[in-house]
Amino acid sequence: MTLGAQIAWDDTVLPFQLDHADIRGRLARVDGVLDKVLSQHNYPAPIEALVAEAVLLTAMIGQTIKLRWRLSLQVRGSGAVRLIATDYVAPTGDGAPAQIRAYASYDAEALDLEAAAFEQLGKGYFAVIIDQGEDMAPYQGITPIAGGSLSSCAETYFAQSEQLPTRFATAFGRSTLAGQDERWRAGGVMLQHMPKASPHAKDAASGEEGLLAAGDLVEGDDAENWSRANILLDTVEETELVGPTVQPTDLLVRLFSEESPRIFDAQQLEFGCTCSEDKVRQSLSIYSAKDIGHMTLDDGTVSADCQFCGAHYVLDAKSVGFEAEQDGKE
Repeated sequence: MTLGAQIAWDDTVLPFQLDHADIRGRLARVDGVLDKVLSQHNYPAPIEALVAEAVLLTAMIGQTIKLRWRLSLQVRGSGAVRLIATDYVAPTGDGAPAQIRAYASYDAEALDLEAAAFEQLGKGYFAVIIDQGEDMAPYQGITPIAGGSLSSCAETYFAQSEQLPTRFATAFGRSTLAGQDERWRAGGVMLQHMPKASPHAKDAASGEEGLLAAGDLVEGDDAENWSRANILLDTVEETELVGPTVQPTDLLVRLFSEESPRIFDAQQLEFGCTCSEDKVRQSLSIYSAKDIGHMTLDDGTVSADCQFCGAHYVLDAKSVGFEAEQDGKE
């Protein structure tokens, strides 16, 4: 692959469809965006790995939904890893990039740097939140943390909450290309059976803890097609997923040549944060002057930091809260 081709596929999600099998999919490459997300923080290796996987899943899931505004993933655990949160903000128009941001919260003292990252989530839940804007109520779907990875959690979510057979193959980690600095790279493929008008699940759920799995939602020809597509996906190698030596279009042809994959226009991704001073003021508007007083620093200001991008906001304490003495900004 030439350098130009590599750059063209960096930070993209490529939609495709396997018409013979009635399956849609997404192939994602996330590198510069992921590096930017992680550079905002100084996370230990297990946390970086969880954030990398969550960002990759967010890119693929977000692109499958006709979003007007934002899709969020939230993974909350009872263990050393307390929270993994990501946002996918829809493109503002044709040809515009989608924006992704992410952050994690964890107990540094309880975190075991040698243990598997996913195991340190403990009990908890995996949530998908879809916010279509001010005039529509947000949708939230929740499933328990299950399986051995965030990808497994996402598969369970789609089976349990959406009745959609879904499969993810992912790879992520630090890599070094010739003449370049070490950086994070991630790649993955998402397969999803096209929605049915009246989905029907088998009586017995085969997933962990009695939850539905993808195979519980297909039967007959659909089950055969789903199984065949998954067997083909099982042949993918991590280096093919992460890239950059294999072009995504070439990979899809190699994997699914028997299915005659139909490929659509790629969606570009970029790091982006929706925080602003106005939103900080809005979040503080629920507090009384007394409450604001407890937050006020010696110099008479109130400060706030964005957990996603690290932006630092400093506001006049008298100008915030529902009892503000003055309107407007400093």
